[in-house]
This record gives sequence, C-alpha cells and structure tokens, in this order.
Amino acid sequence: MTAERVNPPGLSPATGFSHAVVATGTRVVFLAGQTALDAEGKITGDTLPEQFEKALTNLLTALRAAGGTPADLARVTVYATDVAGYRHHAAGLGRTWRRLAGRDYPAMAVVEVVRLWDERALVELDGFAVLP
Repeated sequence: MTAERVNPPGLSPATGFSHAVVATGTRVVFLAGQTALDAEGKITGDTLPEQFEKALTNLLTALRAAGGTPADLARVTVYATDVAGYRHHAAGLGRTWRRLAGRDYPAMAVVEVVRLWDERALVELDGFAVLP
C-alpha cells in the first residue's frame, strides 16, 4: 500500500493520529472490533492500559494474519467506556501504540460508549487496512 498521511496546517496538530490517510492498494481488510480477549475468550487485564495493549495486539494479529502490517492501517476507531480515563492514560497508550504499531498513524477516532459486549471490557479497537 502507499499511504499519504495528510495533516493540513489549518487543523490542530495531529498527535498520535493522522487527520486523513489517502491509501492506494489492491486489497481492503476490514478488522472486527478487538477487546482484551485471550485465546480462551476471557478478558485479560484489569486496567485500561493493560486492556488497550491486548486489544491492539489482537487487532494487529488479525491484520498480520490477513497479510498486512501496522503501516497498512488506514483507519482505527477506539471505543472506550471512560474517555476521561483514556485521556488520563493517553501518553502511556501512545507509547504502547508506537511500540506495537510504529509511527505510521492511521486516521483515528476515540468514542465513549456506555459499555462493550463483554462487561469487563474497557476498550475496543476496530479498523480497516489497505494492502498492496
């Protein structure tokens, strides 16, 4: 995939995301929402940072199984049950993102939800990628 990250100077600085991603490729991979489920279907981690790391790992595992890499991500949506808590942990979550996915940020949004499918889940990530 070729991805052009667009961050116009008239918008607020893009920190940890891109305002727009122009993706050119031949395959689109739609990634289902991933929480901190382990291989047995149980939520792991009690804190938002722990669950975020597992959810991101799960999302990237699905992406790699489809033949993609983190740089192929065009869009990711983060669903959090507590956006204030998410903002509180934003710096650490950003470090986790960079360690696992690098610095080729997709277009992103963070949305607060009342709850997720599994009542213990604090965060869920979904998205799509464009592969070469």
